[in-house]
Amino acid sequence: MGDFGGGREIGGWRTSDALISGWGSGSATYLISQTVMGLLVVAISGSLFWLVWIYGSGLRDPRYLDGWLLAGGMSLQVFFHIAIKTASLSPKSAARWRKIHIFIGYLLIAAFISHSDFSLPDTAFEWALWTGFVLVTLSGIFGTYLAWSLRAKHAIDERVGYDGIPIRRAELARDVYAVAKTDLAGAAIALPATPYDAWIMDLYKNHLREFFQGQRNFAAHLIGSRRPLKRLTDEIDNLSPYVDEQSQKKLAAIKNLVAEKDWLDLAHVYLGLTKGWLFVHVPVTYALIVLTVLHVVVVHAFSSRPW
Repeated sequence: MGDFGGGREIGGWRTSDALISGWGSGSATYLISQTVMGLLVVAISGSLFWLVWIYGSGLRDPRYLDGWLLAGGMSLQVFFHIAIKTASLSPKSAARWRKIHIFIGYLLIAAFISHSDFSLPDTAFEWALWTGFVLVTLSGIFGTYLAWSLRAKHAIDERVGYDGIPIRRAELARDVYAVAKTDLAGAAIALPATPYDAWIMDLYKNHLREFFQGQRNFAAHLIGSRRPLKRLTDEIDNLSPYVDEQSQKKLAAIKNLVAEKDWLDLAHVYLGLTKGWLFVHVPVTYALIVLTVLHVVVVHAFSSRPW
Protein backbone atom coordinates (compact mmCIF):
# COMPACT_ATOMS: atom_id res chain seq x y z
CA MET A 1 0.00 0.00 0.00
CA GLY A 2 2.96 2.27 -0.56
CA ASP A 3 1.31 4.57 -3.12
CA PHE A 4 -1.57 6.49 -1.58
CA GLY A 5 -2.42 8.48 -4.72
CA GLY A 6 -6.02 8.84 -5.95
CA GLY A 7 -7.65 7.33 -9.00
CA ARG A 8 -5.57 4.15 -9.16
CA GLU A 9 -6.50 0.57 -10.01
CA ILE A 10 -6.83 -1.91 -7.15
CA GLY A 11 -7.32 -5.61 -7.79
CA GLY A 12 -8.74 -5.05 -11.27
CA TRP A 13 -11.18 -2.35 -10.12
CA ARG A 14 -10.68 1.22 -11.27
CA THR A 15 -11.39 3.63 -8.43
CA SER A 16 -11.77 7.38 -8.83
CA ASP A 17 -14.05 10.26 -7.96
CA ALA A 18 -16.29 9.10 -10.84
CA LEU A 19 -17.52 6.29 -8.62
CA ILE A 20 -18.94 8.82 -6.18
CA SER A 21 -20.69 10.91 -8.82
CA GLY A 22 -23.29 8.21 -9.54
CA TRP A 23 -24.94 8.55 -12.94
CA GLY A 24 -23.07 7.79 -16.17
CA SER A 25 -22.83 10.12 -19.13
CA GLY A 26 -25.09 7.96 -21.29
CA SER A 27 -28.03 8.01 -18.89
CA ALA A 28 -29.66 11.04 -20.54
CA THR A 29 -29.67 9.36 -23.97
CA TYR A 30 -31.07 6.19 -22.46
CA LEU A 31 -33.78 8.15 -20.67
CA ILE A 32 -34.78 9.86 -23.93
CA SER A 33 -35.05 6.51 -25.72
CA GLN A 34 -37.24 5.16 -22.93
CA THR A 35 -39.46 8.23 -23.14
CA VAL A 36 -39.91 7.72 -26.88
CA MET A 37 -40.79 4.07 -26.30
CA GLY A 38 -43.30 5.09 -23.62
CA LEU A 39 -45.03 7.53 -25.96
CA LEU A 40 -45.16 4.83 -28.64
CA VAL A 41 -46.74 2.39 -26.18
CA VAL A 42 -49.37 4.97 -25.23
CA ALA A 43 -50.17 5.66 -28.90
CA ILE A 44 -50.51 1.98 -29.83
CA SER A 45 -52.54 1.24 -26.69
CA GLY A 46 -54.91 4.06 -27.53
CA SER A 47 -55.28 2.67 -31.05
CA LEU A 48 -56.06 -0.75 -29.59
CA PHE A 49 -58.86 0.64 -27.42
CA TRP A 50 -60.27 2.49 -30.44
CA LEU A 51 -60.10 -0.66 -32.61
CA VAL A 52 -61.87 -2.73 -29.95
CA TRP A 53 -64.58 -0.06 -29.69
CA ILE A 54 -65.07 -0.13 -33.48
CA TYR A 55 -65.20 -3.93 -33.40
CA GLY A 56 -67.81 -3.87 -30.64
CA SER A 57 -69.84 -1.26 -32.52
CA GLY A 58 -70.14 -3.81 -35.36
CA LEU A 59 -72.27 -5.98 -33.05
CA ARG A 60 -69.44 -8.42 -32.47
CA ASP A 61 -68.00 -9.49 -29.15
CA PRO A 62 -64.78 -7.44 -28.75
CA ARG A 63 -63.41 -9.93 -26.23
CA TYR A 64 -62.55 -12.26 -29.13
CA LEU A 65 -60.45 -9.56 -30.76
CA ASP A 66 -58.49 -8.37 -27.75
CA GLY A 67 -58.43 -11.91 -26.39
CA TRP A 68 -56.62 -13.28 -29.43
CA LEU A 69 -54.32 -10.26 -29.51
CA LEU A 70 -53.52 -10.97 -25.86
CA ALA A 71 -52.90 -14.66 -26.55
CA GLY A 72 -50.72 -13.88 -29.57
CA GLY A 73 -48.61 -11.40 -27.63
CA MET A 74 -48.15 -13.84 -24.77
CA SER A 75 -47.03 -16.51 -27.25
CA LEU A 76 -44.34 -14.17 -28.55
CA GLN A 77 -43.18 -13.60 -24.97
CA VAL A 78 -42.85 -17.35 -24.43
CA PHE A 79 -40.88 -17.74 -27.67
CA PHE A 80 -38.46 -15.13 -26.35
CA HIS A 81 -37.96 -17.11 -23.11
CA ILE A 82 -37.36 -20.30 -25.11
CA ALA A 83 -34.86 -18.61 -27.43
CA ILE A 84 -32.89 -17.17 -24.50
CA LYS A 85 -32.98 -20.49 -22.65
CA THR A 86 -31.68 -22.47 -25.63
CA ALA A 87 -28.98 -19.85 -26.31
CA SER A 88 -30.00 -19.70 -29.98
CA LEU A 89 -29.59 -15.89 -30.13
CA SER A 90 -26.40 -13.91 -30.52
CA PRO A 91 -25.71 -11.28 -27.81
CA LYS A 92 -26.73 -8.51 -30.19
CA SER A 93 -29.92 -10.30 -31.22
CA ALA A 94 -30.70 -11.11 -27.58
CA ALA A 95 -30.43 -7.43 -26.64
CA ARG A 96 -32.69 -6.46 -29.54
CA TRP A 97 -35.29 -9.08 -28.69
CA ARG A 98 -35.17 -8.11 -25.02
CA LYS A 99 -36.25 -4.61 -26.02
CA ILE A 100 -39.06 -6.06 -28.13
CA HIS A 101 -40.01 -8.33 -25.23
CA ILE A 102 -40.36 -5.33 -22.91
CA PHE A 103 -42.25 -3.31 -25.54
CA ILE A 104 -44.76 -6.10 -26.18
CA GLY A 105 -45.15 -6.57 -22.43
CA TYR A 106 -46.34 -2.99 -22.00
CA LEU A 107 -48.77 -3.37 -24.92
CA LEU A 108 -50.18 -6.53 -23.34
CA ILE A 109 -51.19 -4.48 -20.30
CA ALA A 110 -53.55 -2.46 -22.52
CA ALA A 111 -54.86 -5.63 -24.18
CA PHE A 112 -55.49 -7.21 -20.79
CA ILE A 113 -57.34 -4.16 -19.47
CA SER A 114 -59.48 -4.11 -22.60
CA HIS A 115 -60.16 -7.85 -22.43
CA SER A 116 -61.19 -7.66 -18.77
CA ASP A 117 -63.50 -4.75 -19.69
CA PHE A 118 -62.04 -2.56 -16.91
CA SER A 119 -63.58 -4.81 -14.24
CA LEU A 120 -62.53 -7.41 -11.68
CA PRO A 121 -63.03 -11.16 -12.26
CA ASP A 122 -66.18 -13.04 -11.27
CA THR A 123 -65.12 -16.69 -10.98
CA ALA A 124 -62.21 -18.45 -9.27
CA PHE A 125 -60.69 -19.40 -12.64
CA GLU A 126 -60.84 -15.79 -13.82
CA TRP A 127 -59.24 -14.68 -10.58
CA ALA A 128 -56.39 -17.15 -11.21
CA LEU A 129 -55.86 -15.69 -14.69
CA TRP A 130 -56.07 -12.13 -13.37
CA THR A 131 -53.64 -12.79 -10.52
CA GLY A 132 -51.17 -14.56 -12.80
CA PHE A 133 -51.13 -11.72 -15.30
CA VAL A 134 -50.73 -9.09 -12.57
CA LEU A 135 -47.79 -11.00 -11.04
CA VAL A 136 -46.11 -11.40 -14.43
CA THR A 137 -46.63 -7.71 -15.20
CA LEU A 138 -45.36 -6.43 -11.86
CA SER A 139 -42.31 -8.72 -11.90
CA GLY A 140 -41.61 -7.70 -15.50
CA ILE A 141 -41.78 -3.99 -14.63
CA PHE A 142 -39.49 -4.61 -11.67
CA GLY A 143 -37.00 -6.45 -13.90
CA THR A 144 -37.11 -3.57 -16.39
CA TYR A 145 -36.37 -1.15 -13.56
CA LEU A 146 -33.36 -3.22 -12.51
CA ALA A 147 -32.00 -3.29 -16.06
CA TRP A 148 -32.56 0.45 -16.42
CA SER A 149 -30.81 1.18 -13.14
CA LEU A 150 -27.75 -0.86 -14.03
CA ARG A 151 -27.45 0.63 -17.50
CA ALA A 152 -28.13 4.22 -16.44
CA LYS A 153 -25.57 4.18 -13.62
CA HIS A 154 -22.97 1.90 -15.21
CA ALA A 155 -22.82 0.39 -11.76
CA ILE A 156 -21.61 -3.16 -12.20
CA ASP A 157 -18.14 -4.29 -13.18
CA GLU A 158 -18.82 -7.50 -15.14
CA ARG A 159 -15.40 -8.91 -14.22
CA VAL A 160 -16.58 -9.48 -10.66
CA GLY A 161 -19.53 -11.86 -10.39
CA TYR A 162 -22.09 -12.12 -7.63
CA ASP A 163 -20.23 -14.97 -5.94
CA GLY A 164 -16.96 -13.03 -5.95
CA ILE A 165 -18.35 -10.02 -4.10
CA PRO A 166 -17.77 -11.35 -0.53
CA ILE A 167 -14.14 -12.13 -1.40
CA ARG A 168 -13.49 -8.67 -2.79
CA ARG A 169 -15.32 -7.10 0.16
CA ALA A 170 -12.96 -8.87 2.60
CA GLU A 171 -9.97 -7.66 0.60
CA LEU A 172 -11.20 -4.08 0.83
CA ALA A 173 -11.64 -4.38 4.59
CA ARG A 174 -8.00 -5.50 4.94
CA ASP A 175 -6.77 -2.79 2.58
CA VAL A 176 -8.51 0.08 4.36
CA TYR A 177 -7.22 -1.06 7.74
CA ALA A 178 -3.70 -1.32 6.35
CA VAL A 179 -3.91 2.26 5.09
CA ALA A 180 -5.51 3.69 8.22
CA LYS A 181 -3.39 2.05 10.92
CA THR A 182 -0.71 4.07 12.74
CA ASP A 183 2.85 3.96 11.43
CA LEU A 184 4.34 0.89 13.10
CA ALA A 185 7.90 2.10 12.62
CA GLY A 186 7.30 4.93 15.06
CA ALA A 187 5.55 2.61 17.54
CA ALA A 188 8.53 0.18 17.52
CA ILE A 189 10.79 2.79 19.14
CA ALA A 190 8.13 3.86 21.63
CA LEU A 191 7.52 7.27 20.05
CA PRO A 192 4.04 8.77 20.33
CA ALA A 193 1.94 8.60 17.22
CA THR A 194 1.63 11.76 15.19
CA PRO A 195 -1.72 13.51 15.62
CA TYR A 196 -2.48 12.93 11.97
CA ASP A 197 -2.14 9.15 12.24
CA ALA A 198 -4.30 9.15 15.37
CA TRP A 199 -6.97 11.23 13.64
CA ILE A 200 -7.06 8.88 10.67
CA MET A 201 -7.35 5.87 12.98
CA ASP A 202 -10.21 7.58 14.83
CA LEU A 203 -11.89 8.15 11.47
CA TYR A 204 -11.53 4.47 10.70
CA LYS A 205 -12.88 3.30 14.08
CA ASN A 206 -15.79 5.73 14.25
CA HIS A 207 -17.00 5.76 10.65
CA LEU A 208 -15.31 3.18 8.42
CA ARG A 209 -14.77 -0.06 10.31
CA GLU A 210 -18.45 -0.98 10.52
CA PHE A 211 -19.02 0.12 6.91
CA PHE A 212 -16.40 -2.35 5.66
CA GLN A 213 -17.63 -5.31 7.73
CA GLY A 214 -20.47 -6.33 5.38
CA GLN A 215 -23.32 -5.26 3.13
CA ARG A 216 -24.49 -1.75 3.95
CA ASN A 217 -27.17 0.72 2.79
CA PHE A 218 -29.44 -1.78 1.01
CA ALA A 219 -32.43 0.57 0.90
CA ALA A 220 -30.35 3.52 -0.31
CA HIS A 221 -28.88 1.47 -3.15
CA LEU A 222 -32.31 0.17 -4.10
CA ILE A 223 -33.69 3.67 -4.61
CA GLY A 224 -30.45 5.08 -6.04
CA SER A 225 -29.57 7.38 -3.15
CA ARG A 226 -25.91 8.42 -2.80
CA ARG A 227 -26.35 10.12 0.58
CA PRO A 228 -24.73 7.39 2.75
CA LEU A 229 -21.63 7.42 0.54
CA LYS A 230 -21.48 11.21 0.55
CA ARG A 231 -21.63 11.30 4.34
CA LEU A 232 -18.56 9.07 4.55
CA THR A 233 -16.60 10.91 1.88
CA ASP A 234 -17.47 14.23 3.53
CA GLU A 235 -15.92 12.96 6.77
CA ILE A 236 -12.75 12.17 4.85
CA ASP A 237 -12.74 15.48 2.97
CA ASN A 238 -13.32 17.45 6.17
CA LEU A 239 -10.23 15.91 7.77
CA SER A 240 -7.96 16.23 4.75
CA PRO A 241 -7.13 20.00 5.08
CA TYR A 242 -5.83 19.51 8.64
CA VAL A 243 -3.20 16.83 7.97
CA ASP A 244 0.17 16.77 6.23
CA GLU A 245 0.78 15.75 2.62
CA GLN A 246 1.53 12.08 3.40
CA SER A 247 -1.67 11.78 5.43
CA GLN A 248 -3.64 13.45 2.66
CA LYS A 249 -2.44 10.71 0.31
CA LYS A 250 -3.60 8.13 2.83
CA LEU A 251 -7.01 9.79 3.03
CA ALA A 252 -7.25 9.85 -0.77
CA ALA A 253 -6.55 6.11 -0.86
CA ILE A 254 -9.14 5.51 1.85
CA LYS A 255 -11.69 7.55 -0.09
CA ASN A 256 -11.10 5.38 -3.16
CA LEU A 257 -11.59 2.24 -1.09
CA VAL A 258 -14.79 3.63 0.42
CA ALA A 259 -16.16 4.43 -3.04
CA GLU A 260 -15.27 0.98 -4.32
CA LYS A 261 -16.88 -0.70 -1.32
CA ASP A 262 -20.05 1.32 -1.87
CA TRP A 263 -20.25 0.28 -5.51
CA LEU A 264 -19.57 -3.31 -4.46
CA ASP A 265 -22.58 -3.13 -2.14
CA LEU A 266 -24.61 -1.71 -5.02
CA ALA A 267 -23.54 -4.60 -7.24
CA HIS A 268 -24.53 -7.09 -4.53
CA VAL A 269 -28.02 -5.58 -4.26
CA TYR A 270 -28.77 -5.43 -7.97
CA LEU A 271 -27.13 -8.70 -9.00
CA GLY A 272 -28.97 -10.44 -6.19
CA LEU A 273 -32.30 -8.94 -7.21
CA THR A 274 -31.60 -9.75 -10.86
CA LYS A 275 -31.07 -13.39 -9.96
CA GLY A 276 -34.06 -13.50 -7.62
CA TRP A 277 -36.80 -11.84 -9.68
CA LEU A 278 -36.54 -14.47 -12.42
CA PHE A 279 -37.69 -17.11 -9.94
CA VAL A 280 -41.01 -15.25 -9.87
CA HIS A 281 -41.32 -13.94 -13.42
CA VAL A 282 -40.50 -17.07 -15.42
CA PRO A 283 -42.48 -19.75 -13.49
CA VAL A 284 -45.57 -17.53 -13.22
CA THR A 285 -45.32 -16.78 -16.95
CA TYR A 286 -45.48 -20.45 -17.88
CA ALA A 287 -48.28 -21.08 -15.39
CA LEU A 288 -50.20 -18.18 -16.96
CA ILE A 289 -49.72 -19.71 -20.42
CA VAL A 290 -51.25 -22.99 -19.25
CA LEU A 291 -54.22 -21.14 -17.74
CA THR A 292 -54.61 -19.12 -20.94
CA VAL A 293 -54.74 -22.24 -23.08
CA LEU A 294 -57.43 -23.69 -20.80
CA HIS A 295 -59.31 -20.39 -20.97
CA VAL A 296 -59.30 -20.44 -24.78
CA VAL A 297 -60.49 -24.05 -24.88
CA VAL A 298 -63.31 -23.39 -22.43
CA VAL A 299 -64.46 -20.21 -24.17
CA HIS A 300 -64.63 -21.81 -27.61
CA ALA A 301 -66.12 -25.04 -26.29
CA PHE A 302 -69.08 -23.37 -24.60
CA SER A 303 -69.61 -20.31 -26.76
CA SER A 304 -71.62 -20.18 -29.96
CA ARG A 305 -71.47 -16.42 -30.40
CA PRO A 306 -70.18 -15.24 -33.80
CA TRP A 307 -67.09 -13.15 -34.29
